[in-house]
Amino acid sequence: MSYRAIRAMRGLAIYAILSVFAVVMLFPFLVMVFTSLKTASDTFSYPPRLLPGEHVTIEMPGFERPLPLYNITAESGETKQMALVEENIRVGVFAPLDPAGRPNFNRTVIRRFGEVKLAGGAEGKQIVIDGQTAPVYEVESDGQIAEMIVLTRTTVGQFINPANPSETVLANVRLSQPVMRVAAHPENYAEVVNLLGFDRALTNTAMITLLTVIGQIFTSVLGGYAFARLKFPGRDQIFLLYLGTIMVPFVVLIIPLYQLMVAIGWVNAMPALILPWLYTAYGTFLMRQFFITIPKEIEEAALIDGASRWSILTRIFIPASVPALATLATFTFLYAWNSFFWPLVVVNTGNTRAQVLTLALNVLRGRASDSPNLILAGAAIAVIPPTLVFILAQRYYVESVTSSGVKG
Repeated sequence: MSYRAIRAMRGLAIYAILSVFAVVMLFPFLVMVFTSLKTASDTFSYPPRLLPGEHVTIEMPGFERPLPLYNITAESGETKQMALVEENIRVGVFAPLDPAGRPNFNRTVIRRFGEVKLAGGAEGKQIVIDGQTAPVYEVESDGQIAEMIVLTRTTVGQFINPANPSETVLANVRLSQPVMRVAAHPENYAEVVNLLGFDRALTNTAMITLLTVIGQIFTSVLGGYAFARLKFPGRDQIFLLYLGTIMVPFVVLIIPLYQLMVAIGWVNAMPALILPWLYTAYGTFLMRQFFITIPKEIEEAALIDGASRWSILTRIFIPASVPALATLATFTFLYAWNSFFWPLVVVNTGNTRAQVLTLALNVLRGRASDSPNLILAGAAIAVIPPTLVFILAQRYYVESVTSSGVKG
Protein backbone atom coordinates (compact mmCIF):
# COMPACT_ATOMS: atom_id res chain seq x y z
CA MET A 1 0.00 0.00 0.00
CA SER A 2 1.36 3.39 -1.00
CA TYR A 3 2.16 6.20 1.40
CA ARG A 4 -0.61 8.38 -0.03
CA ALA A 5 -3.21 5.67 0.53
CA ILE A 6 -2.06 5.15 4.12
CA ARG A 7 -2.17 8.91 4.72
CA ALA A 8 -5.65 9.17 3.21
CA MET A 9 -6.95 6.28 5.32
CA ARG A 10 -5.41 7.81 8.43
CA GLY A 11 -7.05 11.15 7.70
CA LEU A 12 -10.37 9.45 7.01
CA ALA A 13 -10.17 7.57 10.32
CA ILE A 14 -9.38 10.78 12.20
CA TYR A 15 -12.31 12.61 10.63
CA ALA A 16 -14.61 9.66 11.38
CA ILE A 17 -13.60 9.63 15.05
CA LEU A 18 -13.97 13.41 15.31
CA SER A 19 -17.39 13.21 13.65
CA VAL A 20 -18.54 10.63 16.18
CA PHE A 21 -17.43 12.83 19.08
CA ALA A 22 -19.06 15.87 17.43
CA VAL A 23 -22.38 14.03 17.17
CA VAL A 24 -22.13 12.93 20.82
CA MET A 25 -21.43 16.51 21.91
CA LEU A 26 -24.20 17.97 19.76
CA PHE A 27 -26.85 15.40 20.66
CA PRO A 28 -27.98 17.05 23.96
CA PHE A 29 -28.25 20.37 22.15
CA LEU A 30 -30.34 18.79 19.39
CA VAL A 31 -32.58 17.11 21.97
CA MET A 32 -33.16 20.49 23.63
CA VAL A 33 -34.02 22.25 20.35
CA PHE A 34 -36.27 19.50 18.97
CA THR A 35 -38.05 18.97 22.31
CA SER A 36 -38.73 22.70 22.53
CA LEU A 37 -40.69 22.33 19.27
CA LYS A 38 -42.87 19.45 20.54
CA THR A 39 -46.24 19.42 22.25
CA ALA A 40 -46.44 18.52 25.94
CA SER A 41 -47.94 15.10 25.20
CA ASP A 42 -45.34 14.38 22.53
CA THR A 43 -42.51 14.80 25.03
CA PHE A 44 -43.87 11.85 27.04
CA SER A 45 -44.41 9.58 24.02
CA TYR A 46 -42.98 6.07 24.07
CA PRO A 47 -40.77 5.06 22.45
CA PRO A 48 -39.17 8.50 22.57
CA ARG A 49 -38.50 10.30 19.28
CA LEU A 50 -35.97 12.98 18.48
CA LEU A 51 -38.00 14.90 15.89
CA PRO A 52 -41.18 16.72 16.95
CA GLY A 53 -44.39 15.18 15.69
CA GLU A 54 -48.15 15.29 15.97
CA HIS A 55 -50.89 12.70 15.90
CA VAL A 56 -52.45 12.24 12.46
CA THR A 57 -56.24 12.63 12.50
CA ILE A 58 -58.97 11.95 9.95
CA GLU A 59 -62.40 13.46 9.35
CA MET A 60 -65.17 10.87 9.15
CA PRO A 61 -68.90 11.36 8.53
CA GLY A 62 -71.04 11.00 11.63
CA PHE A 63 -68.36 12.29 14.01
CA GLU A 64 -68.13 15.89 15.17
CA ARG A 65 -64.38 15.91 15.81
CA PRO A 66 -61.38 14.54 13.88
CA LEU A 67 -60.49 10.99 14.92
CA PRO A 68 -56.86 10.03 15.72
CA LEU A 69 -55.31 7.25 13.66
CA TYR A 70 -53.47 4.24 15.10
CA ASN A 71 -51.66 1.27 13.62
CA ILE A 72 -53.86 -1.60 14.80
CA THR A 73 -53.33 -5.32 14.30
CA ALA A 74 -56.67 -6.91 13.41
CA GLU A 75 -57.70 -10.42 14.43
CA SER A 76 -56.58 -11.58 10.99
CA GLY A 77 -53.03 -10.51 11.87
CA GLU A 78 -52.95 -7.66 9.36
CA THR A 79 -51.84 -4.21 10.57
CA LYS A 80 -54.09 -1.36 9.42
CA GLN A 81 -54.50 2.35 10.08
CA MET A 82 -57.70 2.62 12.11
CA ALA A 83 -59.46 5.54 13.80
CA LEU A 84 -60.18 5.65 17.52
CA VAL A 85 -63.89 6.34 18.11
CA GLU A 86 -64.36 5.42 21.78
CA GLU A 87 -62.09 5.05 24.81
CA ASN A 88 -62.28 3.52 28.31
CA ILE A 89 -64.43 0.55 27.34
CA ARG A 90 -64.57 -2.15 30.04
CA VAL A 91 -63.72 -5.48 28.43
CA GLY A 92 -62.35 -8.89 29.28
CA VAL A 93 -59.60 -10.93 27.69
CA PHE A 94 -61.11 -14.37 27.12
CA ALA A 95 -59.36 -17.69 26.44
CA PRO A 96 -61.19 -20.71 24.93
CA LEU A 97 -61.23 -24.10 26.66
CA ASP A 98 -59.74 -27.16 25.03
CA PRO A 99 -61.45 -30.62 25.22
CA ALA A 100 -59.66 -31.31 28.50
CA GLY A 101 -61.14 -28.14 30.02
CA ARG A 102 -57.85 -26.21 30.06
CA PRO A 103 -57.63 -22.63 28.73
CA ASN A 104 -55.82 -22.07 25.42
CA PHE A 105 -53.72 -18.96 25.99
CA ASN A 106 -52.68 -18.76 22.32
CA ARG A 107 -56.19 -17.92 21.03
CA THR A 108 -57.32 -15.11 23.30
CA VAL A 109 -60.01 -12.65 22.19
CA ILE A 110 -61.20 -9.32 23.59
CA ARG A 111 -64.92 -8.80 24.10
CA ARG A 112 -67.18 -6.40 25.95
CA PHE A 113 -68.93 -7.90 28.90
CA GLY A 114 -72.24 -6.81 27.41
CA GLU A 115 -71.56 -9.00 24.39
CA VAL A 116 -71.07 -12.24 26.37
CA LYS A 117 -73.19 -14.26 28.78
CA LEU A 118 -72.55 -16.89 31.41
CA ALA A 119 -72.61 -20.50 30.25
CA GLY A 120 -74.89 -22.97 31.96
CA GLY A 121 -78.01 -20.85 32.11
CA ALA A 122 -79.21 -19.12 35.24
CA GLU A 123 -77.12 -21.24 37.58
CA GLY A 124 -73.94 -20.57 35.67
CA LYS A 125 -71.07 -22.88 34.90
CA GLN A 126 -67.74 -22.85 36.67
CA ILE A 127 -64.48 -24.74 36.35
CA VAL A 128 -61.54 -25.14 38.72
CA ILE A 129 -58.13 -24.08 37.37
CA ASP A 130 -55.06 -24.36 39.57
CA GLY A 131 -57.24 -24.59 42.63
CA GLN A 132 -59.29 -21.50 41.80
CA THR A 133 -62.89 -21.36 40.59
CA ALA A 134 -63.54 -19.39 37.39
CA PRO A 135 -66.90 -18.67 35.67
CA VAL A 136 -67.37 -19.89 32.11
CA TYR A 137 -68.75 -17.53 29.45
CA GLU A 138 -70.23 -18.10 26.01
CA VAL A 139 -68.21 -15.94 23.60
CA GLU A 140 -68.63 -15.52 19.84
CA SER A 141 -65.41 -16.10 17.89
CA ASP A 142 -65.03 -16.67 14.14
CA GLY A 143 -68.80 -16.94 13.76
CA GLN A 144 -69.14 -19.67 16.41
CA ILE A 145 -70.04 -19.68 20.10
CA ALA A 146 -67.32 -21.15 22.32
CA GLU A 147 -66.92 -21.55 26.06
CA MET A 148 -64.20 -19.30 27.45
CA ILE A 149 -62.92 -17.97 30.75
CA VAL A 150 -61.78 -14.47 31.66
CA LEU A 151 -58.03 -14.10 31.92
CA THR A 152 -58.01 -10.40 32.84
CA ARG A 153 -60.22 -7.33 32.85
CA THR A 154 -59.06 -4.05 31.34
CA THR A 155 -60.12 -0.91 29.49
CA VAL A 156 -59.63 -0.57 25.74
CA GLY A 157 -60.68 1.62 22.86
CA GLN A 158 -62.84 0.89 19.87
CA PHE A 159 -61.23 1.42 16.47
CA ILE A 160 -62.86 1.44 13.05
CA ASN A 161 -61.39 1.12 9.60
CA PRO A 162 -61.90 4.40 7.69
CA ALA A 163 -61.94 2.48 4.41
CA ASN A 164 -64.52 0.02 5.79
CA PRO A 165 -66.52 1.53 8.71
CA SER A 166 -68.20 -1.80 9.39
CA GLU A 167 -64.85 -3.26 10.47
CA THR A 168 -64.25 -2.57 14.19
CA VAL A 169 -61.50 -3.72 16.54
CA LEU A 170 -61.05 -3.46 20.31
CA ALA A 171 -57.46 -2.76 21.38
CA ASN A 172 -55.51 -1.21 24.26
CA VAL A 173 -55.07 2.47 23.42
CA ARG A 174 -51.92 2.96 25.48
CA LEU A 175 -50.18 0.01 23.83
CA SER A 176 -51.27 0.95 20.31
CA GLN A 177 -48.88 2.73 17.97
CA PRO A 178 -50.23 6.15 16.90
CA VAL A 179 -49.78 7.34 13.33
CA MET A 180 -47.42 10.32 13.58
CA ARG A 181 -46.03 12.93 11.23
CA VAL A 182 -43.21 15.41 11.70
CA ALA A 183 -44.60 18.78 12.80
CA ALA A 184 -42.84 21.58 14.67
CA HIS A 185 -44.57 23.93 17.10
CA PRO A 186 -42.58 27.18 17.23
CA GLU A 187 -45.49 28.77 19.08
CA ASN A 188 -43.96 27.25 22.23
CA TYR A 189 -41.45 30.11 22.25
CA ALA A 190 -44.22 32.71 22.08
CA GLU A 191 -46.04 30.92 24.89
CA VAL A 192 -42.92 30.98 27.07
CA VAL A 193 -42.42 34.69 26.40
CA ASN A 194 -46.04 35.45 27.29
CA LEU A 195 -46.06 33.14 30.31
CA LEU A 196 -43.39 34.84 32.40
CA GLY A 197 -42.54 38.02 30.55
CA PHE A 198 -39.45 36.49 29.01
CA ASP A 199 -39.25 39.46 26.67
CA ARG A 200 -38.48 41.73 29.62
CA ALA A 201 -35.97 39.26 31.09
CA LEU A 202 -34.33 38.83 27.69
CA THR A 203 -34.07 42.60 27.20
CA ASN A 204 -32.62 43.07 30.68
CA THR A 205 -30.09 40.29 30.16
CA ALA A 206 -29.01 41.66 26.79
CA MET A 207 -28.61 45.18 28.17
CA ILE A 208 -26.70 44.02 31.27
CA THR A 209 -24.44 41.80 29.18
CA LEU A 210 -23.74 44.50 26.61
CA LEU A 211 -22.91 47.16 29.21
CA THR A 212 -20.76 44.72 31.19
CA VAL A 213 -18.81 43.73 28.09
CA ILE A 214 -18.25 47.36 27.07
CA GLY A 215 -17.28 48.35 30.61
CA GLN A 216 -14.83 45.49 31.09
CA ILE A 217 -13.19 46.07 27.72
CA PHE A 218 -12.82 49.79 28.46
CA THR A 219 -11.31 49.36 31.92
CA SER A 220 -9.17 46.38 30.91
CA VAL A 221 -7.69 48.23 27.93
CA LEU A 222 -6.84 51.27 30.05
CA GLY A 223 -5.47 49.21 32.92
CA GLY A 224 -3.57 46.84 30.65
CA TYR A 225 -1.95 49.70 28.77
CA ALA A 226 -1.01 51.47 31.99
CA PHE A 227 0.63 48.39 33.49
CA ALA A 228 2.32 47.45 30.19
CA ARG A 229 3.67 50.79 28.96
CA LEU A 230 3.49 53.50 31.64
CA LYS A 231 6.17 53.74 34.29
CA PHE A 232 5.11 54.92 37.75
CA PRO A 233 6.23 54.11 41.31
CA GLY A 234 5.00 50.74 42.59
CA ARG A 235 3.61 49.67 39.22
CA ASP A 236 4.67 46.05 39.46
CA GLN A 237 3.64 45.72 43.12
CA ILE A 238 0.22 47.21 42.42
CA PHE A 239 -0.22 44.90 39.45
CA LEU A 240 0.67 41.82 41.54
CA LEU A 241 -1.73 42.93 44.27
CA TYR A 242 -4.49 43.53 41.73
CA LEU A 243 -3.77 40.22 40.04
CA GLY A 244 -3.95 38.46 43.39
CA THR A 245 -7.61 39.32 43.70
CA ILE A 246 -8.31 36.60 41.12
CA MET A 247 -7.57 34.04 43.82
CA VAL A 248 -10.28 35.43 46.12
CA PRO A 249 -13.37 33.15 45.82
CA PHE A 250 -16.60 34.86 44.85
CA VAL A 251 -18.42 33.39 47.87
CA VAL A 252 -16.14 35.45 50.10
CA LEU A 253 -17.22 38.65 48.36
CA ILE A 254 -20.97 38.04 48.38
CA ILE A 255 -21.76 39.35 51.87
CA PRO A 256 -19.64 42.55 51.78
CA LEU A 257 -20.75 43.22 48.20
CA TYR A 258 -24.40 42.79 49.15
CA GLN A 259 -23.96 45.07 52.20
CA LEU A 260 -22.43 47.67 49.88
CA MET A 261 -25.46 47.42 47.56
CA VAL A 262 -27.78 47.87 50.56
CA ALA A 263 -25.85 50.91 51.71
CA ILE A 264 -25.96 52.50 48.26
CA GLY A 265 -29.62 51.55 47.76
CA TRP A 266 -29.10 49.38 44.69
CA VAL A 267 -30.81 46.22 45.91
CA ASN A 268 -33.46 45.15 43.40
CA ALA A 269 -32.01 47.61 40.89
CA MET A 270 -30.30 47.12 37.55
CA PRO A 271 -27.07 49.01 38.47
CA ALA A 272 -26.30 46.28 41.04
CA LEU A 273 -26.05 43.79 38.18
CA ILE A 274 -23.71 45.97 36.08
CA LEU A 275 -21.42 48.32 37.99
CA PRO A 276 -19.73 45.77 40.34
CA TRP A 277 -18.53 43.82 37.29
CA LEU A 278 -17.07 46.64 35.19
CA TYR A 279 -13.58 45.90 36.52
CA THR A 280 -11.83 42.57 36.10
CA ALA A 281 -8.30 41.58 37.06
CA TYR A 282 -8.35 38.82 34.46
CA GLY A 283 -9.16 41.25 31.65
CA THR A 284 -6.46 43.67 32.79
CA PHE A 285 -3.94 40.84 32.92
CA LEU A 286 -4.99 39.58 29.47
CA MET A 287 -4.67 42.98 27.82
CA ARG A 288 -1.37 43.75 29.60
CA GLN A 289 0.17 40.52 28.38
CA PHE A 290 -0.98 41.24 24.83
CA PHE A 291 0.22 44.86 24.88
CA ILE A 292 3.67 43.71 26.02
CA THR A 293 4.06 41.73 22.80
CA ILE A 294 3.69 44.89 20.68
CA PRO A 295 7.18 46.18 19.78
CA LYS A 296 8.22 49.29 21.67
CA GLU A 297 9.78 50.74 18.53
CA ILE A 298 6.30 51.37 17.08
CA GLU A 299 5.27 53.31 20.17
CA GLU A 300 8.53 55.28 20.27
CA ALA A 301 8.16 56.25 16.62
CA ALA A 302 4.63 57.49 17.30
CA LEU A 303 5.85 59.53 20.27
CA ILE A 304 8.57 61.11 18.13
CA ASP A 305 5.91 62.05 15.56
CA GLY A 306 4.01 63.87 18.29
CA ALA A 307 1.27 61.35 18.99
CA SER A 308 -0.27 61.41 22.44
CA ARG A 309 -0.71 58.38 24.67
CA TRP A 310 -4.42 58.30 23.86
CA SER A 311 -3.72 58.40 20.12
CA ILE A 312 -1.17 55.60 20.45
CA LEU A 313 -3.67 53.51 22.39
CA THR A 314 -6.62 54.06 20.04
CA ARG A 315 -4.77 54.04 16.71
CA ILE A 316 -2.05 51.44 17.30
CA PHE A 317 -2.66 49.22 20.31
CA ILE A 318 -6.41 48.67 20.04
CA PRO A 319 -6.45 47.83 16.29
CA ALA A 320 -3.55 45.42 16.86
CA SER A 321 -5.26 43.70 19.78
CA VAL A 322 -8.54 42.71 18.12
CA PRO A 323 -8.00 38.97 18.87
CA ALA A 324 -7.39 39.67 22.55
CA LEU A 325 -10.37 42.02 22.72
CA ALA A 326 -12.57 39.38 21.05
CA THR A 327 -11.40 36.78 23.56
CA LEU A 328 -12.11 39.07 26.49
CA ALA A 329 -15.49 40.07 25.06
CA THR A 330 -16.44 36.41 24.52
CA PHE A 331 -15.55 35.35 28.06
CA THR A 332 -17.25 38.41 29.55
CA PHE A 333 -20.36 37.86 27.46
CA LEU A 334 -20.67 34.22 28.51
CA TYR A 335 -20.15 35.05 32.19
CA ALA A 336 -22.57 37.99 32.23
CA TRP A 337 -25.24 36.20 30.19
CA ASN A 338 -25.17 33.04 32.34
CA SER A 339 -24.80 34.78 35.70
CA PHE A 340 -27.27 33.30 38.17
CA PHE A 341 -26.08 33.40 41.75
CA TRP A 342 -25.46 37.15 42.08
CA PRO A 343 -28.80 38.13 40.46
CA LEU A 344 -30.50 35.59 42.73
CA VAL A 345 -28.97 37.32 45.77
CA VAL A 346 -29.47 40.95 44.83
CA VAL A 347 -32.78 40.79 42.88
CA ASN A 348 -36.03 39.43 44.30
CA THR A 349 -37.75 36.75 42.24
CA GLY A 350 -40.98 38.75 42.15
CA ASN A 351 -39.27 41.83 40.73
CA THR A 352 -40.00 41.33 37.04
CA ARG A 353 -38.64 44.76 36.07
CA ALA A 354 -35.07 43.79 37.03
CA GLN A 355 -35.37 40.07 36.35
CA VAL A 356 -32.78 38.38 34.18
CA LEU A 357 -33.02 35.30 32.00
CA THR A 358 -31.49 32.86 34.48
CA LEU A 359 -33.98 33.84 37.19
CA ALA A 360 -36.88 33.62 34.74
CA LEU A 361 -35.75 30.09 33.80
CA ASN A 362 -35.69 29.12 37.48
CA VAL A 363 -39.28 30.32 37.89
CA LEU A 364 -40.33 28.64 34.64
CA ARG A 365 -38.99 25.31 35.91
CA GLY A 366 -41.60 25.38 38.67
CA ARG A 367 -44.55 26.83 36.79
CA ALA A 368 -44.18 24.60 33.73
CA SER A 369 -43.01 21.43 35.50
CA ASP A 370 -45.59 19.38 33.57
CA SER A 371 -44.50 20.83 30.20
CA PRO A 372 -40.88 19.93 29.44
CA ASN A 373 -41.30 21.41 25.97
CA LEU A 374 -41.82 24.90 27.45
CA ILE A 375 -38.92 24.51 29.87
CA LEU A 376 -36.57 23.52 27.05
CA ALA A 377 -37.93 26.34 24.88
CA GLY A 378 -36.88 28.76 27.60
CA ALA A 379 -33.52 27.00 27.86
CA ALA A 380 -33.06 27.34 24.10
CA ILE A 381 -33.75 31.08 24.34
CA ALA A 382 -31.00 31.33 26.96
CA VAL A 383 -28.48 29.01 25.25
CA ILE A 384 -28.66 29.93 21.57
CA PRO A 385 -27.40 33.59 21.81
CA PRO A 386 -24.14 32.79 23.69
CA THR A 387 -23.60 29.80 21.41
CA LEU A 388 -23.82 32.03 18.35
CA VAL A 389 -21.50 34.60 19.94
CA PHE A 390 -18.92 31.93 20.69
CA ILE A 391 -19.12 30.51 17.15
CA LEU A 392 -18.72 33.96 15.58
CA ALA A 393 -15.82 34.92 17.88
CA GLN A 394 -14.07 31.56 17.74
CA ARG A 395 -11.76 32.64 14.92
CA TYR A 396 -10.50 35.61 16.91
CA TYR A 397 -10.11 33.48 20.02
CA VAL A 398 -7.95 30.93 18.17
CA GLU A 399 -5.96 33.76 16.59
CA SER A 400 -5.34 35.23 20.03
CA VAL A 401 -4.07 31.91 21.38
CA THR A 402 -1.79 31.25 18.42
CA SER A 403 -0.43 34.80 18.32
CA SER A 404 0.40 34.72 22.03
CA GLY A 405 2.31 31.52 21.43
CA VAL A 406 4.58 32.87 18.69
CA LYS A 407 5.25 36.34 20.09
CA GLY A 408 7.56 36.74 23.00
